[in-house]
Amino acid sequence: MVRGRGGMIRGGRGGMGRGMGFPRKQFLPRHPFDYTLCEAAFPRVKPAPDESDFQSALVKKNTDMCPTPKEQSSILNLVTKLQGVLDNLIVAPGTFEACQLEEVRQVGSFKKGTMIKGHNVADIVVILKTLPTKTAVEALGNKVNNDLKSVNPKEIFRVMQTERGFDIANNEATVRVLITTLHQNLRKLESEQHLDVKICQGHLAAIRHSRWFEENAHHSSIKVLIRLLRDLRSKFEGLEPLSPWMLDLLAHNAIMNNPSRQALPINQAYKRVLQLLASGLFLPGSAGISDPCEGGNIRVHTALTLEQQDLVCLTAQTLLRVLAHGGYRPLLEGSNKLAVEMSVWAGGVVASPLDKAYEPPTEQEQQEDMDESNEEMITESV
Repeated sequence: MVRGRGGMIRGGRGGMGRGMGFPRKQFLPRHPFDYTLCEAAFPRVKPAPDESDFQSALVKKNTDMCPTPKEQSSILNLVTKLQGVLDNLIVAPGTFEACQLEEVRQVGSFKKGTMIKGHNVADIVVILKTLPTKTAVEALGNKVNNDLKSVNPKEIFRVMQTERGFDIANNEATVRVLITTLHQNLRKLESEQHLDVKICQGHLAAIRHSRWFEENAHHSSIKVLIRLLRDLRSKFEGLEPLSPWMLDLLAHNAIMNNPSRQALPINQAYKRVLQLLASGLFLPGSAGISDPCEGGNIRVHTALTLEQQDLVCLTAQTLLRVLAHGGYRPLLEGSNKLAVEMSVWAGGVVASPLDKAYEPPTEQEQQEDMDESNEEMITESV
C-alpha cells in the first residue's frame, strides 16, 4: 500500500479488471509541476524577493568546501605518478603476466572538479583485457606499488586491497584503483574466482558518467551546485539514498533545463532541486530524469526502493518549507535535525516533519498480487 503525498495509492496493484481479460492500462509517466518551465503562464503580481543574501551564503558555503591548494596539489601529484605507472604497464608490461591492461580512465569527483575539502581521494578505473581474478588484482596492486617506489624512492606509498580493486595512498592523498574488464568478458565472471560482476558493471558505468559529464556538465555553476547538494545529503539522513550520479543529473537538470537554456543563478537552482524532489520528481509514476548513459529510457530514481523514494520526497518537502520561510542559514550551517524535529520560523510559522506515506504491503497483499499475476498469465495464454 502506498499513500501518495496527495492521497492513498494502491502500490503495485492494477485495480479492478486485472485477470479478467481487460487490456492492461498503459503506463504514462508524468512530470511534476516545475515553475521554472512554465513561468510564462504564471506572471508575477509583485517583484521577486531579494535573495542576494541567500546567494552570497551559497557562494561562501561552496568556497568553504573547495579543497585547499595543498590538497589539490597533493592529489594531482599522486594521480599523475600513478597514471604514468599504469600507462607504462599498458605499453610495456615486461615480465608482468598476472593480467593485461586495456585502458586507464580517471573518473569521480576529482575528474569532474567537484571534490570537497577534507576528502582527498581520486578514482581511476582500470579496464583489463583479461578476466579480473582476485589473485590478478592483488598482483597488479603490488606491482603498481613496487613500480611507484622504484620511480620515487624517497616517498612512502601504501597499497590496500579492496573488493573493488585496490587503493594507493601516501601521507597526503589516496587514489582508488577500480578494476573492471571488457564488456564481452562480463558474462564469463564467476563470483568465487573473479570480482563481482555488479562491481565491474558499475566501474564501466562510471566511465560513461565521466565522459557524459565532461561533454555536458562543464559549466561552473553545475559543479558548485553538486558540492552544495553533496553537503545537503551528508547532513540529512532522508537524502542519503541519492547516489552521486543522481546528484550530478539533478544539478545539471536544475541549472540548464529551462526555456532560455542559459544557466540559472545558483540560488534559484538550489531551491529548484528541493522543489522538484518535493513535488515528486523521484516518486513512482514520475517521468523523473532519464539516464543519459543507459539505453531504454531508464529513469534514474527507479534504482531507489519505494521506501527510499518516499523518504527523499518527504525530507525535501520539509526542507523546502524551512527554506521558504528564510531558514537558509540553518540549512547550510545548522544541525541535521531540521527534517525530523519541529521548528518555528519568522511570523510564527511552524515547520513540522512529515510522516512516511509508504506502507510496505502485507503478506496477504503480496499473495493476492501473485495470484492475480498468475491468473493474468493464464488468461493471456488462453
